[in-house]
Amino acid sequence: MIYASDHVGREPWLYAFISHPSEVTQLRRMLRLRLILWGLPDHVDAAQICASELVTNVIRHVGEGTPVTLRMALSGPYLRLEVEDPDTRALPTLLAASTALESGRGMALVDAVTDHRWGVILRGDSKVVWCELAGDASVACSQAKNGPRVTRAEAVLDLYGSWPLPHGRAMAGGGSLLSMAAAEEAAVGVMADVLHWLRAHGYDPDDVLDRAQTHFEAEIGEVV
Repeated sequence: MIYASDHVGREPWLYAFISHPSEVTQLRRMLRLRLILWGLPDHVDAAQICASELVTNVIRHVGEGTPVTLRMALSGPYLRLEVEDPDTRALPTLLAASTALESGRGMALVDAVTDHRWGVILRGDSKVVWCELAGDASVACSQAKNGPRVTRAEAVLDLYGSWPLPHGRAMAGGGSLLSMAAAEEAAVGVMADVLHWLRAHGYDPDDVLDRAQTHFEAEIGEVV
């Protein structure tokens, strides 16, 4: 089981964007980076499927250009995903996955992946479609905390956080050690910048992420 208190730096994550098919790929990458940082690599595939389907529903039934907010958080033994948009009329519909109709098949996939744990919350001027993934994957969050890779990463993150951003603001405390929340954001920034560098030099960012995750999981397995 996984719980919010099991790992420092797992504060709920919000990601606001404008719905467009091209954003789905970016969203999947951001989810993957965040879950790897949270120590939940086994949840990446299912979370990506659910988020992709929920956002695609917004694009199809509400329209491209709709402002959307994704929220991801740990809720007891579940990983919870919420997608909020401003249309309270276009509600998700669950159809059999084998139906010939395209509409509704995405929610059938979400229903299967989450074992029926999903729903809709209507608010005054928006709706939230949520789903929850069981946290039955083993997570070893405290292992190798003082290992050389962790020590090196902490040094890089502290340095990275002290550099001014393009608009002139430092990420945290001007060179002081980062808080855990700021360090997590710095880590995402480092990873995102590396992905931009890879793409700029003709590499496939997803392929490199796959290889990095494979190395990470292999080394974690050696510790366990």
